[in-house]
Amino acid sequence: MVLGLKGLWGRALWVDLSRRESRVWEYPVEYALDYVGGRGLAARILWDFMPAGADPLGPENILVFAAGPLTGLAVNSGKIVVAAKSPLTGGYGDGNIGSHFGIGLRKSGFDSLIVSGRASKPSYIYIEDGEAHILSAEALWGSNAVDCERRIKEVHGKSVGVICIGPAGENLVKYSVVISQAGRAGGRPGIGAVMGSKRLKAVAAVGSMDVPVADPRETRRLYVEAFKDVKGREGYGFWVRQGTMMTIEWSQTASVLPTYNFKEGVFEGYRMIDGYSMEASKVDLRSCPVCAMPCGNVVIDSEGREAELDYENVAMLGSNLGIAHLGHVARINRVADEMGLDTISLGASIAFAMEASERKLVGERLEWGDYKAAESLARDIAYRRGPLGSLLAEGVKAASEKIGGDSRDWAMHVKGLEISAYDCHAAPAMALAYGTSPIGAHHKDAWIIAWEVRTGRHEYSEAKVDKLIELQRIRGGIFETLVACRFPWVELGFNLEWYPKIFKAVTGMTITLEEYYEIADRIYTLIRALWIREHGTWNPQMDTPPARWFKQPLTKGPLAGSKLDPEKYQWMLQKYYEKKGWDERGIPRKTTLRKLKLEYTIQELEKRVTLAE
Repeated sequence: MVLGLKGLWGRALWVDLSRRESRVWEYPVEYALDYVGGRGLAARILWDFMPAGADPLGPENILVFAAGPLTGLAVNSGKIVVAAKSPLTGGYGDGNIGSHFGIGLRKSGFDSLIVSGRASKPSYIYIEDGEAHILSAEALWGSNAVDCERRIKEVHGKSVGVICIGPAGENLVKYSVVISQAGRAGGRPGIGAVMGSKRLKAVAAVGSMDVPVADPRETRRLYVEAFKDVKGREGYGFWVRQGTMMTIEWSQTASVLPTYNFKEGVFEGYRMIDGYSMEASKVDLRSCPVCAMPCGNVVIDSEGREAELDYENVAMLGSNLGIAHLGHVARINRVADEMGLDTISLGASIAFAMEASERKLVGERLEWGDYKAAESLARDIAYRRGPLGSLLAEGVKAASEKIGGDSRDWAMHVKGLEISAYDCHAAPAMALAYGTSPIGAHHKDAWIIAWEVRTGRHEYSEAKVDKLIELQRIRGGIFETLVACRFPWVELGFNLEWYPKIFKAVTGMTITLEEYYEIADRIYTLIRALWIREHGTWNPQMDTPPARWFKQPLTKGPLAGSKLDPEKYQWMLQKYYEKKGWDERGIPRKTTLRKLKLEYTIQELEKRVTLAE
């Protein structure tokens, strides 16, 4: 690798809300060389500056908004990573979000915004061309996330990029998210609650500075050529029509569509909520900035209002709740976006409550398919109203621990983060992807299920472990640090080799995919070290999906009778640990930490666990 530092400013804006002060921090060049940006930069900042054992909802937690060297400069790069210690899981939490905020931050001369402390009153941060302002948000506090963004734009102009929280974040709902552009959401592990705990209603940025790049002409040429490549690919037209909503039909056919709290993988009413149903009520198509393949399908909900849909929220708020009406699903989804609730965790929480009601473990009566009750419960969760709303605002892990019975078996989460929309009764590799995701059960890091369905879904093999690690390196490593969207590569076969070329034009650095894989391994191992530091221990059960998939077989569809084999799953998990250089507990070995230039974590980890050599 040829060393250099272009494409990044090498500066972060640090805002201390307690002191109402801001400063520019020039971070060490090694941060960029070893961690690139985005997730990597955020994880290193959290390790270095967040006190061990910090209260996720306390002023000592660190909130990071981290761009990457490609943010705003490459195809589908209008994204930024948001990260903090998660109030939902107690470990590392992050997410990416498409927003003009990331581009505005970069054009203001910063790669990252770091927020510490807690404001004495509701506030928002406004950044313009390198100047930071901490402004009152008292008039905005209590507003929904969509209205909040609109009102900030009325003050600072339409070109400003804004990320807001809704009432759920203000009320510290453990899976509240940040919202931008009336439907972009990020930070599933409760990043919205972290903002709410800091009394930070929003962040906004606009700038006119040009990000320094190594070869401006080549950067522009590749930008144009990559856009043409994406738009010329087979399947592009159908993508524009349905986007991720095409996955409803695929998941039904593959028997992985979450249904009735992941009891089943097929849903009798799937046609009423699939991509074709969406097309019938579609009125608009939205996208993140600098996007070549927009995915935000806007429909008219059952109240006659606009709502933006994708596969995850329709599956979790539709089939998983037994709701077979897209307008009703869209209505609940719109409420979630306005409230600032993660739609995946919301769907999992309401499904958990419906099953608990069915089993008479809660007093409230909730029927499968009752969209009015689901919408009402979503609002109760956002405002922590009533016993059930307050309980579910803590997430399904905490709810199951409270109501007891056998509910832990069907509280669908890993490490406290609710599982996203793929049933794994007959998908051991996808189950392992959920088990080892660095933020808890999320598909973002390794959507291996399509490959698994194509190549043999029932096998427990070393090849599946190898593929999982490869996908984590690409999806959670390359894309989360550059920061760029995975869809061109995942959905249209956009060649990965584009990224080293664009990276070189922007940064002046030559990097191979193999070298990037090592960077990804470094970041994943650092994140695991963060988890261990915050939890004080680790064991394989923390990387294991819920018992439902192992104990209760599917009863419907072509794969009826299928369930996971617990011993074979643990065999794959141990193979995963071995290949990552972690011991049988899932704890990184000293030799691995040294190899990956993570020696600085050893002393802190040895205060909590015995490290194997």
